[in-house]
Amino acid sequence: MSATACIRRHPSRLLGVLSLLAAACCVAFLTIGAAGQWDFVLVHRGARLAALLLVAHAVALSTVLFQTITHNRILTPSVMGFDALYVLIQAVLIFTLGAQQLGGIDPRLKFVGEVVLMVGLSGLLFRWLFSGAAGSLHMTLLVGIVFGVLFRSLTSFVVRLIDPNEFMVLQDRMFASFNMVPAQLLSAAALAVALVSVAVWRMRHALDTLALGRELAINLGLDHQRLVRRVLVLVAVLVSVSTALVGPVTFFGLLVANLAYQLAGSHRHRVVLPAAGLLGAIFLVGGQVVLERVFSFGTALSVVVEFLGGLMFIALLLRRGAR
Repeated sequence: MSATACIRRHPSRLLGVLSLLAAACCVAFLTIGAAGQWDFVLVHRGARLAALLLVAHAVALSTVLFQTITHNRILTPSVMGFDALYVLIQAVLIFTLGAQQLGGIDPRLKFVGEVVLMVGLSGLLFRWLFSGAAGSLHMTLLVGIVFGVLFRSLTSFVVRLIDPNEFMVLQDRMFASFNMVPAQLLSAAALAVALVSVAVWRMRHALDTLALGRELAINLGLDHQRLVRRVLVLVAVLVSVSTALVGPVTFFGLLVANLAYQLAGSHRHRVVLPAAGLLGAIFLVGGQVVLERVFSFGTALSVVVEFLGGLMFIALLLRRGAR
């Protein structure tokens, strides 16, 4: 029996291996190149590590949930245009308040405001998409693309009105950054992600039933419409928190979610959910270690991760087209 088959038959071994790899990446992130300056390293790198782990867990969890309710492995909340919505919000804030005045706002107040606005707008969008005839997967993808184009068009219009000097501030916020996360935001973000994670874990068996399809889930006694709405709210919170914390991450969730399904060889959420979160931690934390400490690259990690996720997205599209 091959090692892969053995791991698939014993999911606890898979989770154990991934946990060890994630822990090793975290230790390497904190220790490599520290040069004995532990008082500075534990504070500075510890905050960055917490941000990496929070984003990895939130994005992976939201992607698995979204794919469960849509029954489609190529869909993620980011593909539905939420990254474009975040950039539009930033552009409008810079245009109305100015970069200097916006920088003087309490980061906690700004974070809460962005999360509330994104959760509210995404909740309305999801409720409309998955009600009545609009519940079709093809309609969902089409509407998501249309809204993404709309948000990007509005952003382009606002950008033309922004002062060129202030546009540099907006440009920095168009890409995810794990280097400048305010430490005072981590506790609020961790609390929100933890509450959602507990709620998701308690409904993991219902999610297994939901993954079978709408008709089978209803025949098995599941309140399909109510559960879908509840999951959509949780997805909106996860996506909003992670995006407001570090910026838009488009294809990262697609990468870790599909790898989790392939490694687990199962659709059971008690295996897929933690596997996706651990893979996310390995990719983000391990990738940051490799870029900074091994190759000494100044390239943003999000660029590399998005490139790999984009390749995964293209591969999934080609595989579906070949069938």
